[in-house]
Formats: sequence, C-alpha cells, structure tokens
Amino acid sequence: MELGLYLLAAVLGGLLATAIRLPPLVGYLGAGFALGALDAPEPAGLDQIAELGVVLLLFAIGLKLDARTLLRREIWLAGGVHMVLSTAVGLGFLGLLAVAGPALVADEPVGGLALVGFALSFSSTVFVVKVLEDRSDTTTLYGRIAVGLLVLQDVVAVVFMALAGGEVPHVWAPALVLVVPGAWLLHRVWDRIGHGELHALFGVTVAVALGWGLFEAAGVHGELGALLMGILLAKHPGASELSRSLMTFKDLMLVAFFVQIGLHGRPDLADLLLAVALLAVLPVQVALYAVLLWAMRLRRRTAFLTGLVLGNFSEFGIIVAVVGASVGLLDERWVMVISLAVALSFAVSALVNRRGVELASRMVGLLPHHSTAQLHPDDRLVDVGRSDVLVLGLGRIGAATYAQLRDGYGLSVVGVEHDPLRAGELAAQGFDVLRADATDVEFWGRVERAGRVQMVVLAMPFHNANLIALARLHAAGFTGKVAAVARYDDDVAELRRHGADAVFHLYGSAGTALADQAAETLLHREAPGHPHGPDAAPGRAPG
Repeated sequence: MELGLYLLAAVLGGLLATAIRLPPLVGYLGAGFALGALDAPEPAGLDQIAELGVVLLLFAIGLKLDARTLLRREIWLAGGVHMVLSTAVGLGFLGLLAVAGPALVADEPVGGLALVGFALSFSSTVFVVKVLEDRSDTTTLYGRIAVGLLVLQDVVAVVFMALAGGEVPHVWAPALVLVVPGAWLLHRVWDRIGHGELHALFGVTVAVALGWGLFEAAGVHGELGALLMGILLAKHPGASELSRSLMTFKDLMLVAFFVQIGLHGRPDLADLLLAVALLAVLPVQVALYAVLLWAMRLRRRTAFLTGLVLGNFSEFGIIVAVVGASVGLLDERWVMVISLAVALSFAVSALVNRRGVELASRMVGLLPHHSTAQLHPDDRLVDVGRSDVLVLGLGRIGAATYAQLRDGYGLSVVGVEHDPLRAGELAAQGFDVLRADATDVEFWGRVERAGRVQMVVLAMPFHNANLIALARLHAAGFTGKVAAVARYDDDVAELRRHGADAVFHLYGSAGTALADQAAETLLHREAPGHPHGPDAAPGRAPG
C-alpha cells in the first residue's frame, strides 16, 4: 500500500513539473516533501532502492571517465581553492544572518556555522550528472571538469566522515588497492559475456557487490568504490553499451533518491525562510567556479558552463548536518533546514540549467578574453577547413554516415566528436575528426566563416543535443542543408519544426534499409532460370 502511494505521488509530481517545463526530478522532490508533511508511512526498502540508484549512477559515471582528468590542475587546484573560499563565504553569510536575528543562526557557535558553510560548499553529484546526461554533455570538456571536481569533493567527504565521528576505515582498507590489478580479470570475464541480460547483470554485480559492498565492508564510502570500479572498466570496448543498458534501471532507482530527500520531517515557516535565504550563496559559488576555471586558462564559456551546472547544494550537506547533530556540533533543526536548501537548490539549478548554454554565452563578457595561444590546449577553437559536409556525433550511426558520404559520394567530410577516446579511435582509422562541442556557438561561428560547408548531419545519440546544435547553426547564420536522425515520432516532428531539412526516423529508416538489403540479396542470388528469376514461367509455383 505504501509503495503504491509513493509511486503515485512520484508520477503526479513528475507530471506537474513537466507541465510547467521543469525537469521531472523537481516533481519527485516536491512529492517527497508533500509525503513528509503528511507523515506518510515510508515503505520498507526505500533507503536501499535510493542507495542502489546512486551506486549505479556513479558506476555509470566511471564507465565514461578518464582517470587522468583528476590529475589536472583545473581539478585539484581549482577544486581545493573553491572549497576553502566557498566555506568562508558560507560562514560570512551566516554571520550576517546571525546579526539579522534568526534564533537558529544567532545561537549557533562559530564552529557550527563553519560546519554549515562547509556542508554548503559541495555540489550534488547525482543532480549534476543527471543534467549532463540529459544534455549529452558528460564527455564534453566542461562535463569532464565538472565530474572531476565532484569526484574530488567525494574524496574530501570520505576524509570528513572519518574525522568527524563517522565510520573509520578498517585496518585492512589499504588492501582495496588490489582491485586495480583485479580489473584485468574482470575484463577477461567481460569478454566472454554476450549482449543480453547477463551483460546488464554483470554490470550491476560489479557496481554493487565489488564496488559498493566491498568498500563499505572496509569502512570506506561505497559510492566511491562504485565510481572507482567504473573507472577501472572504462577502457573496455563494451563500456558504452553497458552504460546504456543500465540507464533505465538507474533512472528508476534514482526516483527513490529524490523522493527520499523530502522525508526529513515537517518544516515550519522559519525553517523554510532560512533555507530560502541560504540560496543567496549559490550565485557566489557559481562566480567562484567561473573565475577559478578562467584563471586555469579555460575559455569563458567553458568556465561559466561548469559553474552553472555545479551551482547547487549537495545531498552530502544533509549527511554533514546529521553527523554534526549526532556529535553535538549542530542543532538538530539544521537537518531540516539543509534538506530544504538542498531541494530548493535543485529546483533553482534545474531552471537555470534549462537555458545554461544560452546563459553561459551571454555571461562571457563578464571576464576578459584569453588569446588562442593562452588557452588550455583542450579548449582552443577549431576550424573545419574546407569540408563539404560536417557530421556531428561519430557513434555507430554517425561513423557509418561519414564513411558513406566520403566513400560512396566522394564528398569532403569532417566529423565532430566531443568524446576524446572515440575521436582518437576514429582518427587512427583514417577519419578526419575534430574534437569539439557541437553546442558551442563560437564553434559555429567558425563553420560560418569556413564558407564551403554545404550540409550538416546531426547524428548525436541524444535528441536534446541535436536540438541545441540545430539552434546554434541558425544562430550562426548557417544557410546550408541540415539532416538529422531521431528515435521517436515526436522527436522527428520537433526537429522539422526547428528547421531541419531532412529527418530520418532511426527505426523506420532501419526497416527500409533492411528491406532494401534483403531484396538486393534475393535478386543477386537468383540467376536466370531460377523459379523466382527473370526466366521463371508465369504462374509456376516455387519448388
């Protein structure tokens, strides 16, 4: 009965959020707070389902993450400095609120306020990765930087939990380094697994049993273990397929996570007002991220995109409040206040990031411009040269389109791919590949200046990415033809409404191509005199 009530509330919340053009997860959060306010009984196992969703999410992140990203200075230096400055900003803001008179703030000692400021310095891994996945931006430069900063924060969280009275790692925890050479065995096992349900089961088992379970048993955060197992398996050829196969299962589990955030009691008006006031810290945190990353020689657009997507509070802040309250460092009411602040930050960040690309493009004037020679090597602008056709997204569909246009029609083709691993593989196979972000308006300015490009093919795997690229094309004044691929009928209609000249339904086109190939095979096999060949007698039944 309780489970049915929670499912119904989640669906209604998601529908309401979608109706007002917000991400469904905002509706899930609202459903959780509504159920909490009504003192609805929590169904058994909700915590475990939510935990499993987070574990699978982090494992999927690891499957797409290049571990070398974490060693870059724009991660460890910018991330470390931001955490210190953000904690100081939070403490200063809470000090101002204490002067204004809220009892909860005024009665809290400086150490407690510093702990709240520290809790608010983290960004939500779950929320940020969900936004990146919806945009198909997980492997873009700003997406990789954002994920790297989140991983750094997760490491700091583990250290904090150990020092603040949380579970201390066991003496044998250093033995966990054996999972690194053990990954070789997992790769060999994976090579023998097919593409059915065993494939997905293998991924879930590695994430939950070896990642989360083994690390939890050692007194280390299991979420960090799931992320690490994903990173260790990321170089396997089947990593992308495994990530896709876990996507629906993971998304359903995460509904429980967002609903659960609201189940921390019934807030009063004072708690709500204080939580709303804490949101004033977010713009400062976004600005700090942007300035620090710009100082690392990243483009202004990249810096602002990263700052905007990280502009939210983390569910880790709730854990900090719980730990602080349990050891007497914080009043227990802070658990409710920070829970509300986290949920509200998700709603605000969802609204902001719905137009994040446009906002970042408008905000670039707030920082000085770097010359091309000064820019980070991975963030320099690219030129499409004198190509006839651009293919955006070089997955299986995009790569096949590229090859046919080049080899079958003799056109000069350039592929655009933001995944560095995929771009490197195709370049080794003779493809002319540019590592670039197809949603970047400055990139499309280069396309316009190239002058010769006659057609752009939108072959990225996510519909939203193709829509953004199409908008960027029009904004840059591109006058050539645009072809696109879509999975669903409503996606086909939307692309056409936004100006695509040709849209191919992925499944419908696959059926047509299969029929053509089948007929060609049949006609090629049948020589004259065959019962179905051109010399067959009229009306003769097949033998």
